[in-house]
Amino acid sequence: MKVSRLITNGRIVVASACLFFMSISIASANRGLPDFTDLVDKYGPAVVNISTVQKASTKKSFRHNLPDMPEDTPLPEWFKRFFPEDEEGGGFNGRDRKAQSLGSGFVISDDGYILTNNHVIEDADKIIVRLSDRREIEAELIGRDERSDLALLKIKAKELPVVKLGDSKALKPGEWVLAIGSPFGFDYSVTAGIVSAKGRSLPRENYVPFIQTDVAINPGNSGGPLFNLDGEVIGINSQIYSRTGGYMGVSFAIPINIAMNVVDQLKSKGHVTRGWLGVLIQDVTRDLAESFNMDKPHGALVARVLPGSPAEAAGFQVGDVVVKFNENEIDHSSDLPPMVGITPIDRKIPVEIIRKGKIKEITVKIGELPKEDEIKVSSRPNGSTSDNRLGVVVADIAEDQRDKLDINGDGGVYVKEVKDGAAAEAGIRRGDVILMINNTEIMNAKHFKDMVADLPEDKSVPVLVHRRGSPIFLAMRVPDEE
Repeated sequence: MKVSRLITNGRIVVASACLFFMSISIASANRGLPDFTDLVDKYGPAVVNISTVQKASTKKSFRHNLPDMPEDTPLPEWFKRFFPEDEEGGGFNGRDRKAQSLGSGFVISDDGYILTNNHVIEDADKIIVRLSDRREIEAELIGRDERSDLALLKIKAKELPVVKLGDSKALKPGEWVLAIGSPFGFDYSVTAGIVSAKGRSLPRENYVPFIQTDVAINPGNSGGPLFNLDGEVIGINSQIYSRTGGYMGVSFAIPINIAMNVVDQLKSKGHVTRGWLGVLIQDVTRDLAESFNMDKPHGALVARVLPGSPAEAAGFQVGDVVVKFNENEIDHSSDLPPMVGITPIDRKIPVEIIRKGKIKEITVKIGELPKEDEIKVSSRPNGSTSDNRLGVVVADIAEDQRDKLDINGDGGVYVKEVKDGAAAEAGIRRGDVILMINNTEIMNAKHFKDMVADLPEDKSVPVLVHRRGSPIFLAMRVPDEE
C-alpha cells in the first residue's frame, strides 16, 4: 500500500504539473508570443551575403630571409629543392594567395545600395554580393567609416527587395528583436532575442552608442540587420562579447539612426565628418561626486582640455562636469561623444557644467574631429623626491622629460613610489604624474607636500593624474592625522 500511495501521489504531482504548464502555455498564447515568420518572408530577401577576396603577397621568399650559406655545402641545393622560387622570385611565401572573408549586409534602396560593416570588407580587392535569388554581383565600395565600423556598397541591379528602416531612438530594453545573417557561412539564419540595454560604450568606440542584445550573433552575422517586431531595421549587428570567440549571450548592434547619418555623408562626399569638443572625459563615481560637492554621480568629468580645441576656446576647465549638452541630459560620460559627433560643424551649442559646486552655462562652437586625436606618452623622469602622509613618493619633472611625457605647462609631479595608504587606496600608481589635487594645480614636489598637509581630513578630494597618455580623475580620502 505504501508503494501504491507513493505512485498515486506521484501521478497526482505529474498531473498537477501538466495542468500547471498547460496553463502557462495558454497564458503565453493569450499574451501573444512573437511569430517572426511573416517578417522573415517579407524582409529576408533584402538580406545579402558578402564575401571578399584579398591578395596576400610577400615581396621576398622564405629563402630571402635566411642568412648567407656557403656554396660548398649541400644546404643551398637542399633549400632550392624544398623551397623553390617562382618565376618572379616569390617562392614559398612569395606567391599571391587569395584570402576570403564572409559577412552579411542588407539592401537599403532598390537601385542597389547595400549597408554592411567596415570590418567585413576591409582590405578587400574584390567584394562579391550574393542575393537571395543566388545571383552574385561584384560590388563597388562607395565609402567606409572606421570609427562607426560601417561601409556603403553599390551593385548594378534594379528593383531589388529592400528593408524598412525604423527609429532606434524609440527602441526600449526588453523589446523583441530578430537578426538575419550568415553565421559561419550558413546563409539566411534567423535568430531572435531581446534588447538588453541601449547606449553601451565599447573600448575605442566612443562615437557609437551600441544596442546590446542577447540575440545569437556569430562570425558571419556582422553587417546583417537587426529587426524589431514591426519588421523595421533598428540596428546593424556588429560585435560580440566573448571569451571563447563564439556567442556568449552578449552582442552589440549599431543604431540605425547613427548608421543612416553615416550613409548620407558617404553618399554625398565619400567620407564622414564629426563634431569635436576637444576634451578627455570620464565617469563621475560616487566618491568623485562627493569630492566635487555633487548631490549624486552623473555627467561627464573633464580630465583634460586639449590645446587649440573648441573647448579651450569656450573656456572649459579641467574638473568641469558636463551635465547637459544642447539641452540633453548627460547621465554617463559615454552619452556625450555621440551627441557631439552628430552635431554639425561650426554650430554654437549651449553646454551646462558644474564647476566647483556651482552650475554654469558655456556656449561652444563645435569643431571638426581631427583624424589623429590620440595622446601618447612614454618614459619616466628623475628628480628630487618628496614623501608625505598619503603614502606616496613624488619627484619634480625635469624639463627634458616634459615632451616625452607630453605634459603641458610647468607643473605636475612624477610618482616614484606608492606605499600602503590613501594614495594606494585611491588607485594612484607608480609612473603616474599628479597634475592637480583638490582642484589646485601642483607646481612641484615641495608645493605638492604643502598642499597635502593642508588637505581636509576624512573627506574625498579629487586628484588628477596623467597615466599612459591619458588624464584621469581619482577620488582620494585623506586619513585623520594621528
